[in-house]
Amino acid sequence: MAERLAPIGVMDSGVGGLSVLAEIQRLLPSESLLYVADSGHVPYGEKSPDYIRRRLRHIAEFFREQGAKAMVLACNTATVAAVADLRELYPDWPLVGMEPAVKPAAAATRSGVVGVLATTGTLQSAKFAALLDRFANDVQVITQPCPGLVERIEAGDLVSEQLRQLLSGYVKPLLAAGCDTLILGCTHYPFLRPMLAEMVPADVAIIDTGAAVARQLQRLLGARELLSDGPAQATAFWSSSEPGSLEQVLPLLWNQPGSVQRFVP
Repeated sequence: MAERLAPIGVMDSGVGGLSVLAEIQRLLPSESLLYVADSGHVPYGEKSPDYIRRRLRHIAEFFREQGAKAMVLACNTATVAAVADLRELYPDWPLVGMEPAVKPAAAATRSGVVGVLATTGTLQSAKFAALLDRFANDVQVITQPCPGLVERIEAGDLVSEQLRQLLSGYVKPLLAAGCDTLILGCTHYPFLRPMLAEMVPADVAIIDTGAAVARQLQRLLGARELLSDGPAQATAFWSSSEPGSLEQVLPLLWNQPGSVQRFVP
């Protein structure tokens, strides 16, 4: 019983994982959640895989010290670099990672052209190449690295003209190439959906994997009889950067205020 009531640890390189955290809370409202924003080391997309693996080992050990019954890597780049390493270290601990939604996008496209907005690290990874080989043989996938978007969202900027120009510069070539489906390949990017919706035709599908990750977590916990029946504790937040920075954007990105502690691995 006590193990079922244990919390779930969710991490990201910064605030992007809050989009996944919201999906988990929506699907599993009885679960207590812990969130670590590794904002002192953001963005992960420009870091080496070895650097990211070291960061993830620190964060995983922290969650285990907090008694977490599972861990979610709410970051595509972290998943690519570190999820296999963590699964080897903790073979009996439920771990859920992210991957760009290539399979549902390939099924959704009508034009046969799919665009991917993602970080450089995700797009250059062998795992992403394997996804394309497995699910995208019959469609054309056009990838677009998006430097600068993560930093804007980290600062709580979802509406500025500078952000609009940056995002438009990444989206226009994909639309010009005939993309009718866009994959949001970074957990930060779902926060840009309102702005994206103003830039793309209404019949362009915008796909991310936050809800699918929540469902996978539900399946893993259910299979181990670890689903909680509540009551959930208040979500606890940590940041490896200044806690005040995360506290400032929580009302915008999490839709409620929260107290943030300093994460020092």
